[in-house]
Amino acid sequence: MTLAVYLIFFASSASLLFFFISPVIKARTKSSNLPPGSYGWPVIGETLEFLRLNRDGTPEKFVTDRMDKYKSQVFKTSVMGEKMVVLCGPAANKFLFGNENKLVTVCWPSSVRQLLGKSLTNSRGDEAKLLRKMLYYFVSPDAFSKLYIKTMELSTQKHIKNHWQGKKELRIFPTVKLHIFELACRLFMSLEDINRISKLFNLFNIFLKGVISIALNFPGTTFYHAKRATNTIRKELLFIVKQRREAIEQKLSDSPPQDLLSHLLLFPDENGKFMSELEVVDNILMMIFAGHDTTTVTITLVMKYLAELPHVYENVLQEQKEIASSKGGREYLNWDDIQKMKYTWDVVSEVLRLTSPIVGSYKEVLVDFNYEGYSIPKGWKIYWNAPATHMDPKLFQNTKDFDTSRFEGAGPTPFSYIPFGGGPRMCLGKEFARLEILVYIHNVVKDFRWKLLIPNEKIEYDPMPTPIEGLPVLLQPSNP
Repeated sequence: MTLAVYLIFFASSASLLFFFISPVIKARTKSSNLPPGSYGWPVIGETLEFLRLNRDGTPEKFVTDRMDKYKSQVFKTSVMGEKMVVLCGPAANKFLFGNENKLVTVCWPSSVRQLLGKSLTNSRGDEAKLLRKMLYYFVSPDAFSKLYIKTMELSTQKHIKNHWQGKKELRIFPTVKLHIFELACRLFMSLEDINRISKLFNLFNIFLKGVISIALNFPGTTFYHAKRATNTIRKELLFIVKQRREAIEQKLSDSPPQDLLSHLLLFPDENGKFMSELEVVDNILMMIFAGHDTTTVTITLVMKYLAELPHVYENVLQEQKEIASSKGGREYLNWDDIQKMKYTWDVVSEVLRLTSPIVGSYKEVLVDFNYEGYSIPKGWKIYWNAPATHMDPKLFQNTKDFDTSRFEGAGPTPFSYIPFGGGPRMCLGKEFARLEILVYIHNVVKDFRWKLLIPNEKIEYDPMPTPIEGLPVLLQPSNP
């Protein structure tokens, strides 16, 4: 039974709907100076329209249509069972990022809070600061040369040998997705058991579908299946955590692996507090989720645009060949090599502008405040949307055109380009993702060209932008 059918079925009984959907914040609405907008249907709000536009591949339209309708970059709505205000534009982005933990704080929908548990994603204030410090080293440039680059390149080369070489056709998205997931398991937990990785991979695919959904924990719903999958993931991860703790305590090896799991078990935060095993599990779950899905989507879309734009592919190929030839084919990539990939990263940046993997984020209002002459009540939620800014013709001329020159010189207007968010909650793994993406592109373009088998394949946000057929391509050597 589809979600839409469930919503219609329960619409006749508001009390039953409230039992399943996360409680709507009873914020004060007596102010006559709230932003313009509509709450939509009772309880459901405008959620169906929000999800429909995501599935149609145009998530920005939910925002831009309402900005046009209300003649305002600020409006109110109700999505995912929450009354909220939507703020748009560089000024709004600057305002939100600059007032984190002052006027607003991160607050994801109920589905995210329930599925990701007590991890950095759902932490706030001082707790979030401590967690970021604990996790940062493992996704920072300082760790790359010591822990990651060689492993990434070796894994990528092995992946290409096993899944690209000798193939005439390939579906990019599922192929890349499995590789990036295996790499996340290897880097964060030193997990090499292919059967266990495969089991976790299948569970994560179910989990991802329910991350941004209405939290209806009822058999047949997306969220119900996602929650069951997440519970099984936690059991699997808890077993791995207990195994590692036992190995550390019994000193079963001279030194534990230098990975995120060992770090979280061995080292307390700056207040001397150690994470519980369940907290370790939640943060490993969050890091694997954040460390593979957005990267997979970005690599897939880069492959799409390189196939569609031969001149861009040639420029990327030339840059990567120059880097490879400077090493004589005898050395692995290093951090200096990554810094030389300026044009390739401009290509990735333009892909992120045109198709943002993360559509937006949610905040909770900590205190009453005024913005653009409107009253924003304490307890309400705020939503900001990256594509609505990225596709604004006032900020990016010929907005639908692929143009890497946008990122030359000073680059875009401040706070107009926000694929990684901003402020204290800026994506923790930005540089880690950059490394993964560039290492992958470097190794693929040197050996292959590809042609799209389904031109203009539809991109659906579910919840991240994904080609609905997995981006099948015809492969050929880069130098036939």
